Amino acid sequence: MDAKKTTDAAHATDTKSVMDLPRAVRRLDLGYFVRPASEAGGSEPRVEPVLAYLVRHDAGLLLFDTGIGAADPETEAHYRPRRRPLEAALAEAGHRLADVSLVVNCHLHFDHCGGNPLLAGKPVLVQATELALARQEGYTVDALVDFPGAVYEELHGEAEVWPGVHIIPTPGHTAGHQSLVVRRPDGTVVLAGQARDFASEFASDQLARQAALDGVGAPLPGHPPWLERLNEFDPRRVLFAHDCSVWEPGR
Repeated sequence: MDAKKTTDAAHATDTKSVMDLPRAVRRLDLGYFVRPASEAGGSEPRVEPVLAYLVRHDAGLLLFDTGIGAADPETEAHYRPRRRPLEAALAEAGHRLADVSLVVNCHLHFDHCGGNPLLAGKPVLVQATELALARQEGYTVDALVDFPGAVYEELHGEAEVWPGVHIIPTPGHTAGHQSLVVRRPDGTVVLAGQARDFASEFASDQLARQAALDGVGAPLPGHPPWLERLNEFDPRRVLFAHDCSVWEPGR
């Protein structure tokens, strides 16, 4: 299936109209989990939020990530998740599951696609690389991937989902990770998912990029190649899946 052609055909509108630009991006609190010290890079465990995002657009309602799914007992004990039901989070935002038109997962680990089975029949946009990984043993929870009614539109790189809403591959955390770029009249918002765990890490990447552009001599820390593409959209805000902080440009 050519996912870009499918989404273009299903959601085609006048790309030049300001009225087609997304109207709102809203964060949803879907719980938290405890990352063990061995994974947190320190001497203590770290509690991390699990955040999803609603994009309201004239073409429909897009949901970016869907929360924490049920895992095996070993994984549950390892991360000790506390879930907030997707239905409750949507209701707080004034919506129901039935209102969602389209699902985009940044990747398919169980803490990002847990609510997907509740949205059976809705198109789920995912990189083909990520879906192939998710179908390998031990990568995620199988029942959260190939559930009854799952409808995947596999992408092979960038795609403009609706006018002003772009999926951009941001590999690193997983090979098929993707982020969502949302053009708004008041500035571009990037939903970075887990491209970086923290806003401070993204800020460090941006500074490393700027230092390289300024010609500061080596050695300099590297930054991911996809950062160049995101900066072409001139982001005004960058939001994350496991950090409530928001990156904004310093100048």
